Amino acid sequence: MNAVTGFWSGLPPQMRDPVLFAIPFFLLLLTLEWTAARKLERLEQAANHTARPASRSCLTRDSIASISMGLVSIATTGGWKALALLGYAAIYTYLAPWHLPVNRWYTWVVAILGVDLLYYLYHRIAHRVRLVWATHQAHHSSQYFNFATALRQKWNNSGEILLWIPLPLLGLPPWMVFFSWSLNLIYQYWVHTERIDKLPRPIEFLFNTPSHHRVHHGMDQLYLDKNYGGIFILWDRIFGSFQAEVFRPHYGLTKQVDTFNIWTLQTHEYVAIARDWRSADRLRDRLGYVFGPPGWTPRPTARPDASVRLATSM
Repeated sequence: MNAVTGFWSGLPPQMRDPVLFAIPFFLLLLTLEWTAARKLERLEQAANHTARPASRSCLTRDSIASISMGLVSIATTGGWKALALLGYAAIYTYLAPWHLPVNRWYTWVVAILGVDLLYYLYHRIAHRVRLVWATHQAHHSSQYFNFATALRQKWNNSGEILLWIPLPLLGLPPWMVFFSWSLNLIYQYWVHTERIDKLPRPIEFLFNTPSHHRVHHGMDQLYLDKNYGGIFILWDRIFGSFQAEVFRPHYGLTKQVDTFNIWTLQTHEYVAIARDWRSADRLRDRLGYVFGPPGWTPRPTARPDASVRLATSM
C-alpha cells in the first residue's frame, strides 16, 4: 500500500489519473462481454443450425480500432491536462474568490455534480456545433455497441478543458477537477453494452444506464441528439433532451465512415469542414459550415419567378 501511495504521489499532478488504474477493470469487463457474446452466438447457431456469421471479422477489426483509439487518447488526454493545469492553477490561485476545503464532503459533491453538469453542456454543444462535433464524432463512428466502443475516445479534449474553467473559478483545486473528470469517464465505461437490459426504475430515473446510452448512440431519427448525461440522466430530463429506449437502436453515424483507419476516423470531419469552407462563396455560409449543426447546408438563394423576370425585361 505504501508503495502504491508513493508511486501515486511521485507522479506529476496531471498524471495522477484514476483511469490508468481502471484499465485492468476495463479489460476484464471487455473480456467477459466478449466471452458471453461468443457463447450466446454459438448457442443461437446451434439452435438455428446457422453458420458462423460473416460479420465476425468486421467486429474484431472494429474493436481493435476502438482499443487503439483509446490507447492514443490516454496520451493525448495527458497532454491536454498538462496544458489545462497551468490555466486552472492560475485561475484557482489568483481569480477564485475562495478555496473550497478538500476535506469536506460537500466539496466533492460540488466537484462531481459540477463536472457532470458541464459535461452535459459540452456534450450537447458537441452534437450541435459542427466544429466541436468533429472532435466527438469518432466516438459515435462504430456500428457496434460494446465495451470496446467505450474506448473509442476522441484525441482533442480542448472543448471540455474550456468548459470546466468555472470549476477552478469556484474554488475547486485543479487536481480535484481532473479526478472528478476521470471518475465521470470511468462511470461511462459500463453503460456501453447491449448485455444489460433496463434496470430498476429509480436507477433509470436518476442515472445514465446502458438503456439510456444505447439511445444516445442510435442513428435512428427518434434517438438523434438525445441523452447527453454522463453519470446522471437527470440533466436530460430537466433540459428536455431525454428519450427512453423503445426499440434497440441502429448504431453509428447518419453518414457512415466505412474504414477502420483510426487516423481517418478521427480527422475525416475536419477534412469535410475544410472542403465545405472552400466550396462556399459567402462568409456566412462558411461560418455556417463551421459553427452550424452537423449536416447544415446554406439556404438556396431566392430567384424571381418567370413573370417577374419578364415584367422586368419589358
